[in-house]
Amino acid sequence: MPVADPVPGASRRLAERVRAGVADNLRVVLLAVVLLALVVISFGLGRYSLGPLTVLRVLGHELFGIGEPVSGQNRAVVMDIRMPRILAALLVGTALASSGAAYQTMFRNPLVSPEILGVAAGAGFGASVSILLHLDTTALQIISFGCGLLAAVLALTIARFVGRGSLIILVLGGIIIGAMFNALISSAQYFANPETTLPEITFWLFGSLGRASMHGLIVPVVIVGVCLIALTSVRWQLTVLATGDDEARSLGVNRTRIWALTIGASTLMTATAVSVAGIIGWVGLVVPHLARFFAGPSFNRLLPVSALIGASYLLAVDDVARTATSMDLPLGILTALIGAPFFVGLLAKAGRQWL
Repeated sequence: MPVADPVPGASRRLAERVRAGVADNLRVVLLAVVLLALVVISFGLGRYSLGPLTVLRVLGHELFGIGEPVSGQNRAVVMDIRMPRILAALLVGTALASSGAAYQTMFRNPLVSPEILGVAAGAGFGASVSILLHLDTTALQIISFGCGLLAAVLALTIARFVGRGSLIILVLGGIIIGAMFNALISSAQYFANPETTLPEITFWLFGSLGRASMHGLIVPVVIVGVCLIALTSVRWQLTVLATGDDEARSLGVNRTRIWALTIGASTLMTATAVSVAGIIGWVGLVVPHLARFFAGPSFNRLLPVSALIGASYLLAVDDVARTATSMDLPLGILTALIGAPFFVGLLAKAGRQWL
């Protein structure tokens, strides 16, 4: 005799949850496989091209001690020249896309980007001053990171003491601080040597991974890793907050604590990305929308998908930047050329909903 379902529809709902979980995991695995394939392809692209088998042989021996050592030239191209740049692309793409997804979920606004608190402009000013003073790459990253955090602190201070924590005042404060630091960047460019320092500042502000080095990526990797862990630890609370304050309050979610942690982690990742690669726009705006197409609006699923797509997206753009012409094209220009049409489509869709 069949056993009756104690709760009508419970078995069906459980089966649907299991299927949804399997589909989510499969989606993440497929994106990870695509990313790994793109990494191998990227190692082979450039003026000195390498086949996938050669790349795998070099990586297998250098990273895992598998197989015989490869010739010096092939090893130098893979490990010394392309490895830092590829790792930087993965790091920056992950940081910008993850912070963009967190900001958009927290503000409940799909048009929000990581630059909303003026972090990018602040970090850009720090880098401009470092170049103006002829400091080395390590000092540039430290000062750029510090100025990015300073910009966020100033925006948060305005929101706290002027708007009593209002999100609208926070956004307006970020716009004000961003405009102020952009003016300071222009001042640094005005006093720069037009033949040497000014072109270097301008090229850095356009965004590039040409400065990346293995030594310079150690601290940024740690910072981004810790921030991703922090966002992962509050992913369901942030999803609940996105549904409304009343629902979050009824479930015992501490709104202030979750918002503070989200803003802190996202700001740290944005400042880190800018300190490594310069100002690269649109990644934190475009990629979370692509991720929602695959994973839906829940931040629990959105975060890993955004991180994987962001890493793949920026790595692919950097491949185009360094192989399309004999010159190293600025990443900020390419991401804008790709992101602007996407943004127009987003506005068109939003406009139909508003009318």
